[in-house]
Amino acid sequence: MSKPVRIFWRIFFGGFAFVIVLLAMLNFGWIGSMPDLDDIENPSASLASQVFAEDGTLMGKYYIEDRINVQYKDISKHIVEALIATEDERFYDHSGIDAKSLGRAIVYLGREGGASTITMQTAKNLFTENWSTKNFILRALQKIKEGIIAVKLERNFTKEEIITLYLNTVAFSDNVFGIRNATKTFFQKEPDRVNVEEAAVLIGMLKGATLYNPRRNPKLSLDRRNTVLNQMVRNNYLEASVAEQLKRQPIELNYKKLDETTGLGPYFRMILGEEMKKWCKENTKNNGDQYDLYRDGLKIYTTINPRMQLYAEEAVAKHMSYMQKLFNTQENIRTGSIWKGFESNLEQAIKQTDRWKNLKREGLSDEENMRTFYQKVPMRVFAWNNSRGMDTTMTPYDSIKYHKQMLQAGFMVMDPLNGQIKAWVGGIDFKTFKYDHANINTKRQVGSTIKPLLYSLAIEEAGLNPNSPVQDIQQNFGQYGLVPATSKTCTGATIPMAIALAKSRNCASAYIMKQLDNTANNGAKRFVEFLEKCEMKTKIDPYPSIALGACEISLYEMMQAYSMFPGRGFNAKPMYITRIEDRNGNVLATFTPQRKEVINDVTAYSVIKMMQGVLTNGTGAGIWGYGIPGGLQVAGKTGTTNNNSDAWFMGYTPQYLAGGWVGCDDRFIRFNSKNGEGGRAAMPIWAYFFNKAAADPNCGIDTKLSFVKPEVMSNDIIIDYINGTNPVLGGEGEDMGTGTSEDYEIPKNIQPEELGAESDIIIDNKKPTTPPVIPPSNLPKTAEKPKAVLPPPVKKPGGNK
Repeated sequence: MSKPVRIFWRIFFGGFAFVIVLLAMLNFGWIGSMPDLDDIENPSASLASQVFAEDGTLMGKYYIEDRINVQYKDISKHIVEALIATEDERFYDHSGIDAKSLGRAIVYLGREGGASTITMQTAKNLFTENWSTKNFILRALQKIKEGIIAVKLERNFTKEEIITLYLNTVAFSDNVFGIRNATKTFFQKEPDRVNVEEAAVLIGMLKGATLYNPRRNPKLSLDRRNTVLNQMVRNNYLEASVAEQLKRQPIELNYKKLDETTGLGPYFRMILGEEMKKWCKENTKNNGDQYDLYRDGLKIYTTINPRMQLYAEEAVAKHMSYMQKLFNTQENIRTGSIWKGFESNLEQAIKQTDRWKNLKREGLSDEENMRTFYQKVPMRVFAWNNSRGMDTTMTPYDSIKYHKQMLQAGFMVMDPLNGQIKAWVGGIDFKTFKYDHANINTKRQVGSTIKPLLYSLAIEEAGLNPNSPVQDIQQNFGQYGLVPATSKTCTGATIPMAIALAKSRNCASAYIMKQLDNTANNGAKRFVEFLEKCEMKTKIDPYPSIALGACEISLYEMMQAYSMFPGRGFNAKPMYITRIEDRNGNVLATFTPQRKEVINDVTAYSVIKMMQGVLTNGTGAGIWGYGIPGGLQVAGKTGTTNNNSDAWFMGYTPQYLAGGWVGCDDRFIRFNSKNGEGGRAAMPIWAYFFNKAAADPNCGIDTKLSFVKPEVMSNDIIIDYINGTNPVLGGEGEDMGTGTSEDYEIPKNIQPEELGAESDIIIDNKKPTTPPVIPPSNLPKTAEKPKAVLPPPVKKPGGNK
């Protein structure tokens, strides 16, 4: 054998051995990573977790890659045929590697087409997502790995399963992954409902997801679609005449991407997401790993009623847009004088912006940075229009003031019998204002909405009932001073407790707190204990002024506390998750209602009747001008804090409890007129919601239901205080507010030892002005006030206190 021949065979066998060793090293993961057999037999990709409403409606998703799996039987044959015709014509003939395509790619160096098969692309999607390099040698090694994995996939899966894996993992631009998300995003269809031309558009995107995105590049997408149709004709999946007809048609998109700012309940989904993150940390999978909300494809089933959620969002938008118009006409808002003395608040807000932080990172000094906030730039700001935004030119400084002057709102609807939350609105627009005003961490002064809770305790422990006479007189609480701090709102009259609640009399509430002092030594402390029994987690200091609502509590906590009235004395903890499943439908957790008795049902019914009086001849009488359905039994309480910083309304029917708050995030930004009272600023949201919900059978509101009267209550003649006009208090009442911060302390001009007895207090008997609550002029007055009656004094039954 000649020397050249020996050299040839040495090179040949040496090269052959090198290839075998290289393949072995790649196969066993000695060069780079390689999935083991378990991973290949049980492939997984990052899946989005899904949130469902109570009727199964998809509300939203949590994801890093927006991907939802679908089965082969649920994929249109047009999608499968377009895929094979375009990406891998010999898919059913090879075992993972197409020798013909491979040879062509080597000979022409990829200029005439690549060597990847559908199976190799599936391997890349599943196991080589981090293999991204422009280095020719490394890319060649990666291709070999893809081929090895492809062969293994072919051994473990059928062709249909490989197609399904591929279509579930492939990217379609706009951070959309998988065929189901693609069909839902671009055409609002399930993948089995897609027609031929729509399938061609989607498969055409696989060559370049962004380049051939029909939303961004419609012309290029149309050309690519037609190329796919030609490929389908070539592979006998489509008649040429049909293809020619389809190619003349434009692409008809129905694009709608579900993200954090779109879909039902974005504020609710944000709060739910935080709750689910806690759950994931506290629960582990079979292998000991914690669940990952953004990758594990969890299915979260909630209590949200999608129709109620929609009506709640509409009610907030309808009323808040109207109120903002009124607010913008207020002189100190129109001229900007509201900010006089509060410039430091603006400076603090500036330093919290992304603009400030980014410019600081770029090295600008504080002075240079601040100057940029006074230079006009094009921007998009929130506006009450259909798109909830407008393009304009203004300084960043002015934009901060503009957005801070927007009235905010929180609104929640709950089933008081089981605590299931049916609707949750945390603000006026999630895209612009992320802060949630309905969650348990957002606390504002509650004003007179605290009074039904105080009156409940007085009935339970001080021997009072709705007919008990109470004095509308400023009260002396010794070391804590006078409550209210001023006697200007006191009438000096003796009135039934029911009238005191209906008219929201602050001095009468202070008198009731004093009666608790007589029975519990420290009435304020006893009231705080009672609020804790109502499951309020907020720390409340035991000052007598809490009788007026001079304490900060969240809407979420108020909802739980109020549930005991329509709940016949039982308090229901708010809940919004019913169960959690894994990606395969296995139940991981279930959640059930939590209730406990706080007051007896006689007390609950007594308070209900008094709160009905609030809406017939009290501070909430204006509610009937907003279209509340006739026959619907309602009870509620308005609340207004000092200087109209906070407006509240809490109300309920026999079936549902709803509560709302309205105000600005900065408390000095407020109405300086009666438009800021609870009956005008917050109550209409409640009314608009129930007007819509009661008319929709999907909400299940029965307008014929009544509040259940306990059997132990007497059927004697009921004295009707509420429907009459009290000669001292007049007709419709108004909220008194909570007083000032001085209500928490002894007035500075009075020393503790100088405080006299009640008889020494000077009472202002001047009749207060009580203008009626006027609804918007464009709203018809459709319902008459229903007659409300009071139960007679009853002997309290024994039982849980």
